[in-house]
Amino acid sequence: MAIPAYWGIAGYPIAHSITPKLFTIVGESLGMSGTQCVFIEAESIDEFEENIANLDGELWLSCTAPLKHSPQIRLGVNGPRGVNAVNQLKRVDGDWLATSTDGVGFIAACRHIEVEPRGSILRIRGGGSAARAIAAEWAAAGGKIIPVTGRRALISGPWDGAIIIDGGKAEADIAIDLDADAGGGDSVELSAKLQVSISYGEGANSDEFAVIMVVAQHLEAWKILYAPERASDLPTLSFLLERLSRFN
Repeated sequence: MAIPAYWGIAGYPIAHSITPKLFTIVGESLGMSGTQCVFIEAESIDEFEENIANLDGELWLSCTAPLKHSPQIRLGVNGPRGVNAVNQLKRVDGDWLATSTDGVGFIAACRHIEVEPRGSILRIRGGGSAARAIAAEWAAAGGKIIPVTGRRALISGPWDGAIIIDGGKAEADIAIDLDADAGGGDSVELSAKLQVSISYGEGANSDEFAVIMVVAQHLEAWKILYAPERASDLPTLSFLLERLSRFN
């Protein structure tokens, strides 16, 4: 398989990101070496393109806000139906490929903590790209959804059949506030048996749900986009979490 010249994270803020560590750990487990880790700070697609202009060669990047929507038009890539956003980018010979792993990562993280989506109710606050990705995968996995309007409402999409119309009277099994600020921002308290967060900051532990999800979605990115031909060789989620806990 081809070894990229660079891999890492793009967006803002990203100083707290564990993604470059994950690239290194997974890469080492596959016998890959020589790739340079990069932190591409960018608050716009213009700044992003300016900051990668001198990075020659194959480039693998996880991207976070505010770079989940703009790459679609500028780089000519597409996110999953209904999600209309991406969070993983791969440049090969000047051409870009992309996908979104927020949803599949959330599902994998839930199963890791023994919450099975099928038959379970998710109370979800927000309507941005992560909310849409999670809603799509939760519905596809057989779960139900109670949307809560935050900075924006969850729009109509492939999850419509999973929406509980009168959600105020239903008990949610799990809840998540996707309007919490990046870097470990506080969540609004939501009614559910369990509430999780996908926002983590400096020094986050590998047993925090936010870290579990980042690791899970990173693994999915390798399977779907970065190295699908090595999917059977990838380390497990549990191995990565343990390895991350002692990474230095």
